[in-house]
Amino acid sequence: MDVLHIFKERLAKGEAVYGPFMKATDAAFVECSGYAGFDFVILDMEHGPVGFSCLQHLVRAAEVSGIISVVRTYDSSEMAIGKALDLGAKGIQVPQVRSASGARVVVKAARFFPDGERGVCRFVRAARYSATPRDEYFRKANRSLVILQIEGTQAIDELDEILRVEGFDILFVGPYDLSQSLGVPGQVSHPSVIEAIENITGKARAAGVVLGVFCDTPESAALWRKAGIQYLSYSVDVGIYTEACISIIHKLKHENHE
Repeated sequence: MDVLHIFKERLAKGEAVYGPFMKATDAAFVECSGYAGFDFVILDMEHGPVGFSCLQHLVRAAEVSGIISVVRTYDSSEMAIGKALDLGAKGIQVPQVRSASGARVVVKAARFFPDGERGVCRFVRAARYSATPRDEYFRKANRSLVILQIEGTQAIDELDEILRVEGFDILFVGPYDLSQSLGVPGQVSHPSVIEAIENITGKARAAGVVLGVFCDTPESAALWRKAGIQYLSYSVDVGIYTEACISIIHKLKHENHE
């Protein structure tokens, strides 16, 4: 049973999965995340420096350490989505989805016929450079995770229509961009932001849609897990490393002082 199948089964059972955003270009960070016990990593092409040549190595590192690789694409274009999947990513997470029509564009770009219109090439890493039988490759490729990221008031206004779109797996809320659209940039714990996410959560659960969110404290992760959110992106690799360094140097200086 492959890791993606297990991952989807866990979500279907209502379990929570956890994983960080990754901005570092060194594959060791991805491997460490897998060995540490995270369930997935989000390889960030929107706000990170990762290019496609580097991306393939990060995807390999995820496979080596048994972790799900999700690529946050730089936009919703066919090229951004198709190339990430061609390199073998287990899923794509597309930012700034604002409408049902935009959601359908993403699904079409991520799925082969009959579920979509993804560009076809079997001589790619995802198909083991054509070693995977044709029908098997197309069948498995259409099981890749498709995650829609909503981040503003326009998406909230069209949420009911977005939730009715077929073919995506997870709806992800970006609280930082959401806070900006609500006029409180960066204040992800502001009552208006919390209320908006709670409203989105209620509608998503009623529609039977798995919801995801970013959280950068254990407290916010616990809050949203309690609310029923399952796909929990916890912090960012560089932030986690920075916090660990600060904690270590504080302890060292404190111990030396005494």
